[in-house]
Amino acid sequence: MATVQKPDRPSFTAKKPVTSFASEALKLGGKSDDEVARMGAVDAADDRVETLFAQRYQTVNSPVHRAVWEKAFPLELFDLEQPIIEPSPAAEPVMRASLDVVRRHVQAGTVLDDANKISAQVMRELGEAGYWGLLIGPEYGGSGASFTQFATFLTQMAAIEPTVAGLASVHGCIGAVDPLLTFGNDDQKNRLLPDLASGARLSAFALTEPGAGSDLTALRTTAVRDGDDYVLNGEKLFITNVLPGRTVSVVCLIDGEPAVLVAKLPDKENEHFQLKRYGLYALQHAHNYGILFRDFRVPVENRLAVDDGDGLTIAYHGLNRGRGSLCANAAGAMRLMLADMRSWARFRRTYGEPIMNRELVQRRTGEMAGLIVACDALTNWCAGLLDLGYRGEMECIVAKIYGSEAQKRAAIELHMKTHGGRSFLQGHLFGDNVHDFLAPCIYEGEGEMLGLAFFKSLVKQHGRQYFEAIGRTLQSAGIRKPNLAHPAHLWALRAPLRDYSGWWLRNRMSRSTGRRFSTMGPEIRPHAEFAAKLLQQAAFEISATMRKHQLKLADRQCRMAELSARIQKAVVILCTSFHVQRQTDDLVRRAGAVEVERLTNELRGQRPSDAFLRRVTSLGADLADQDLPGLEEVDVPPILMRYGT
Repeated sequence: MATVQKPDRPSFTAKKPVTSFASEALKLGGKSDDEVARMGAVDAADDRVETLFAQRYQTVNSPVHRAVWEKAFPLELFDLEQPIIEPSPAAEPVMRASLDVVRRHVQAGTVLDDANKISAQVMRELGEAGYWGLLIGPEYGGSGASFTQFATFLTQMAAIEPTVAGLASVHGCIGAVDPLLTFGNDDQKNRLLPDLASGARLSAFALTEPGAGSDLTALRTTAVRDGDDYVLNGEKLFITNVLPGRTVSVVCLIDGEPAVLVAKLPDKENEHFQLKRYGLYALQHAHNYGILFRDFRVPVENRLAVDDGDGLTIAYHGLNRGRGSLCANAAGAMRLMLADMRSWARFRRTYGEPIMNRELVQRRTGEMAGLIVACDALTNWCAGLLDLGYRGEMECIVAKIYGSEAQKRAAIELHMKTHGGRSFLQGHLFGDNVHDFLAPCIYEGEGEMLGLAFFKSLVKQHGRQYFEAIGRTLQSAGIRKPNLAHPAHLWALRAPLRDYSGWWLRNRMSRSTGRRFSTMGPEIRPHAEFAAKLLQQAAFEISATMRKHQLKLADRQCRMAELSARIQKAVVILCTSFHVQRQTDDLVRRAGAVEVERLTNELRGQRPSDAFLRRVTSLGADLADQDLPGLEEVDVPPILMRYGT
């Protein structure tokens, strides 16, 4: 695929009335008016985000949606060549300089200050290098990196210092940068973006409240207009990267509707703005606090999308980039773990031999490499889709869930167990960072909750097209428990059932035979074919689940989560398979093959074969002396409590 010019960022359009299948189902299913209204607000925000994107880039035309619901399998959307668009030449020296800054401070032991936070000196030097302006265009003082450039660079940075990499995502993806670039008017961009690009004002995003997390409709922070200002009152929690003097996008209620204000915090706390400090095990090297606003004034001109859309729409848009960045960060953090495992396994001896020669350690090392390659694959794929202009919601959810779960598995099952008791020493990579390794399972949406959101996006169109008509018919006919053996029920439902039966027969009789994987090697081809077949058959299982549970589907969270998880694993297998076939590095190809086979075994309920175990341990043995790409630049953590030489 030839590189293309970077597309314009989607522009926001006016609100349109929408029909929410999910909220309609809740209503018909006997839910309270309050729950129906809240779900309707979330669905409306989600639908308005869709209008930001051209039709061909909306969720119904995304790779995952098409793979499940269309007859012809969209292979070309899983096999994206890189780069998708022209990389920004201006971003390359910025990235090199930023890596040099952090590597120098890591080696000198000066990354953290006396409070155990990333030091102000490091943050300033990164600003001078241009780090904070990577995603901001040159017209506002940035270097205009493509998202693929940015995401793959985050992996490099995370292999040196994961917290620094995470702060770039907070600032550029979920902080004030992305909302301003997407929803800001020219005046707002010209006033606010230059300071964000230079790092003079770093940014954060204030959404979570004591009673509002996964339920974004439970907001209580309010802003009331008073002349040329909004007067802001309320409390926000878990705001990463917040300090006095920074810029925060605040989701609040204005006239009862969610909105976003870009608030420039004063240089010192005062009676109108205070930080709420608490102990937090995760994000220990970043500034994460609550915010208390008491009659805090924000200029009216700093309200985003004042005429179009609401705060939930803005919140929904920015999260996808943050989810893709999380997967990129995991790929880097796991490289750091792998380097640490390898160093220790070469040093530690039992019964006269290094433990690197032991099968269990070789298996763990090989599995770690497989997790890394799969995260690389998902990072490149999602970033490429976003660069092409796709919304990428479902795809970024897959990347976020897989990346966070892979990092959790890597930390606990592979890294910790290899290091044994030394893992819990102060100063050890695991002991000092275990909460940061686990917390991404919660960041950008808790994993299983996001899995439900993935499922909801996958079934929305099918539900609206076929099941909403059935529900409305049942309601109008006063039928609470439909029985197709009852002639009156069957007659009442004749029209929607005819439409649904037509869909079922058309798709059952003519599913695609276009799954061509002839270019893949024999070690990955059967797994890619299996994953593609699973995705194509998922349409009928999903539809059967909707038929079985009907209006009670929203309450069947466990069933939806289980089905969602299987579909997500199939997506990971496909993306990793296509990524692997483009690689020339033997270790990458073998590591990717190990992970796709492991996931296939999980989906099939099969135990690993002896041949698989030989492949993964052989890979681990070779990794003792050979570098997986990206590992050669990692500074290996020191071995603690070395025994005598």
